[in-house]
Amino acid sequence: MAGRRGGSRRPTIADIAARAGVSSGAVSYALNGRPGVSDDTRARILEVAREAGWVPSAAARALTGVGSATVGLVITREPAVLGIEPFFMAFVAGIEEVLSERGYALLLQVTPRPDQEVQTYRAWWSAGRVDGIFLTDLRSQDRRLPLLGEIGLPAVAVGDPSAAGDLPAVWSDDAHAAVEAVERLAALGHRRMAHVTGPAELVHTQVRSAAMREACAERGLEPLVEVRTDYTLDSGAGATRALLEASRRPTAIVFDNDLTALAGVRVAEELGLRVPGDVSVIAWDDSPLCRLTNPPLSALSRDVSAYGAAAARVLLDLVRDGVAASDRSSVPALVDRGSIAPPPI
Repeated sequence: MAGRRGGSRRPTIADIAARAGVSSGAVSYALNGRPGVSDDTRARILEVAREAGWVPSAAARALTGVGSATVGLVITREPAVLGIEPFFMAFVAGIEEVLSERGYALLLQVTPRPDQEVQTYRAWWSAGRVDGIFLTDLRSQDRRLPLLGEIGLPAVAVGDPSAAGDLPAVWSDDAHAAVEAVERLAALGHRRMAHVTGPAELVHTQVRSAAMREACAERGLEPLVEVRTDYTLDSGAGATRALLEASRRPTAIVFDNDLTALAGVRVAEELGLRVPGDVSVIAWDDSPLCRLTNPPLSALSRDVSAYGAAAARVLLDLVRDGVAASDRSSVPALVDRGSIAPPPI
């Protein structure tokens, strides 16, 4: 018995409660991120737990049938594209922050095709490898939704709740941000705008495009010109070149991610056009890359790490309780860094 004393024994919730001078219930609330304790008490408990080296026992979870203490994320992208796309790196960082606090691990897989994504969910769930998953890039008529219902795999949808079926959703108000972009550009005098989007089947592409088209129509502007891309530098460059070499080129372009916007700025420079003197540029999903261009890119900015953290909290609530509430985690705001200006006369 002596060998189990001191630092060799794994600290328990009761140990943490005794050290922090609180009840075991308060420790449970704090460690699981639930309401019921003050911010100061929560911080004190978390600090005591950290100092004690406390982690939830995955083995104990498995023995009691609670689960694997692992959640999954499948990203359907070409690996080469994912390696330079900042969004998912920040999103995963936010997820990991919450998971590490609660003793969970993240199982991450990248697949190039949607059918492989579906096969992965089946394999994970049948093998008991995950307790739940994050469902990203919601699509029209998303065939993943009936699959998840069929196999009973808990999931949180990361995207607009209108396309999430019965799943709890964590989403960003893209429609509001799209209208803000149009309003700001219209206030500067722009009447001919373009939208360089992501794939047409993605729900967030549809939400953004519909909001921008409606905002242009309501303000009596010229019809919005839209060009689809796959979010890569090459597709962003091709879309921008087509727009800027047209007989009536737009005076402002909104890009659906930072990579296509960076490619667009480069193409404008190659064509001898100034940003923002000849064409204004706004990027979606702000990132450090947006601050490295000349001029730095104005962007529809949100805290992507906080977005991931919100998704993790909702998923863990669902895994633990069987139910979870949806959460509008953010409303992107337009940050003007100097790549928008009145249109040329």
